Amino acid sequence: MAPTSRRRLSAAPKAPPAEVRDALQAARQVLRAEVLAIEGVSQRLNGAFPRAVEMVLACSGHVVVTGMGKPGFIAQKISATLASTGTPSLYLHPAEALHGDLGRVVAGDLVLALSNSGETDELVRLLPSLKKLSVPIIAITGDGCSQLARASDLVLDIGPVPEACPLGLAPTASTLALLALGDALAMAVLDRRSFSPEKFAELHPGGALGRQLLRVRDVMRTGEANPIVRLDAPLRETAAVMTRTPGRPGAASVVDESGRLAGIFTDGDLRRLVQNGEADFGRPVSSAMGKDPRTISPDDLATHAGEILRQGQIDQLPVVDAEGRPVGMLDVQDLLAARLLG
Repeated sequence: MAPTSRRRLSAAPKAPPAEVRDALQAARQVLRAEVLAIEGVSQRLNGAFPRAVEMVLACSGHVVVTGMGKPGFIAQKISATLASTGTPSLYLHPAEALHGDLGRVVAGDLVLALSNSGETDELVRLLPSLKKLSVPIIAITGDGCSQLARASDLVLDIGPVPEACPLGLAPTASTLALLALGDALAMAVLDRRSFSPEKFAELHPGGALGRQLLRVRDVMRTGEANPIVRLDAPLRETAAVMTRTPGRPGAASVVDESGRLAGIFTDGDLRRLVQNGEADFGRPVSSAMGKDPRTISPDDLATHAGEILRQGQIDQLPVVDAEGRPVGMLDVQDLLAARLLG
């Protein structure tokens, strides 16, 4: 009789402990409450919102964003978003404003005041002073009848927002609603300004996002740092040009009689000539140069240049204008210095 086969039984998955289930349920309840808060703000949008956009666009000074407590942190983020997308902005702490920082606000500014209740003491105490400065005030609040709303020139009303806090106390959904509406305002203004990726990169020179938008012209070598030789230049002269070029890019662009790129000669080409016993330094560079080299435009993204260097396993890339004339040289070290290559 054949031996009876034994089937290995897999263990049934264990149910998560009660505390894990409770934590997941609590998290989902918070997220649902915050989703509902944003949906509620979206449904309440009315003609006041496009007027707020026009007021920000008409502001000749800074958009001064203010708020106390948790809305104060949201105000700082909204101010930073405005500033990074082409709208000059600063954050003003209401309590500090009552003790001298009000001097940051000048004629031509616009105040964006955040308070869910609209009755925040420090903010309410600040309103008469702002009125004396004759600066327009936009309120983002959950109470359109509050002191803040009544003192403002325009109200963006988020409405009553139930907090996601189980106690109904900690600012959670309400601060998210303030943030979402502030972001919506900043992005609507950005859209009206036709804010370009190039402008974004100019305002983010040290960040990863800005680096992704750098153009080749921002990192290429030009002028004396861009070595160029003629087709009939001897190897001796070519090597000398490469050696004395500031930064030592390790390559030279070779041009024809009209100044258009005809080839490239690199340190690697020179080493191969020496290794093969062909280093006749009187021969013209045209006889040893790399023909039909890869090139790039100064208006191309620098990240695209990095892809060309990586895929071609090369270290230098001539930068040419619309007529094929070399206007720069891009070395792999330039992209490494700009942290565009890993």
